[in-house]
Amino acid sequence: MQMLTNTGRAHPQLGGTLPPVHVTIVEVARGGRPVSEAVDLERLSDEEIGELVAAVRARMRPLETQLAEIRSERDVLLTEQRRRERLAQRGRRASVKEAMRDGHFPTFTQLVAAAEAGSFEDYRFHLKTGGEVRLGFPGARQQAVAFTDGRQLAQVRDLADAARLWAAGWEPGSPGRAGLRVHFLGTRQERLADPEEVYARPAGDEETQ
Repeated sequence: MQMLTNTGRAHPQLGGTLPPVHVTIVEVARGGRPVSEAVDLERLSDEEIGELVAAVRARMRPLETQLAEIRSERDVLLTEQRRRERLAQRGRRASVKEAMRDGHFPTFTQLVAAAEAGSFEDYRFHLKTGGEVRLGFPGARQQAVAFTDGRQLAQVRDLADAARLWAAGWEPGSPGRAGLRVHFLGTRQERLADPEEVYARPAGDEETQ
């Protein structure tokens, strides 16, 4: 094992001495020979620093792959957990529909949780911070929402499919990247929004101020 050291040195702008930085590198070779002694990082050439960076990245790669797999397993388990929770909450459908009749607009998640059928085009969507948006990517002919269970990805274009995936525990977004993709009307500007901060109202209703 090799210990690399960036020695402490005076730093006039900070009014003191920077502490030494120690970097441990395993099985790194200089000139074809392993280096076991402590090395001053400032004395290494650009090429040697580049080789050390490449070596560290090579060590990180399998760990990053393993971490991604573990996160995927976690997300699948969370999907099943959500499925069970949502199954127990299906009785809330009526309350959401009644609230809409009373002029209270649900969030996207509330709408999907209460839906049985219908089109996204039956609703107009607004961000909590203001501004009307459409679901999906700019330029698409039809609104669509991506759902994921942590590993798989599905695009849905109506409330029936969205409700089915929601009941199965899926969430808006893609593996490793949660969120509801929306874009502002008449622009190419898009973003991933929190589904709880996107509100729906029937398309025929006048916007309340």
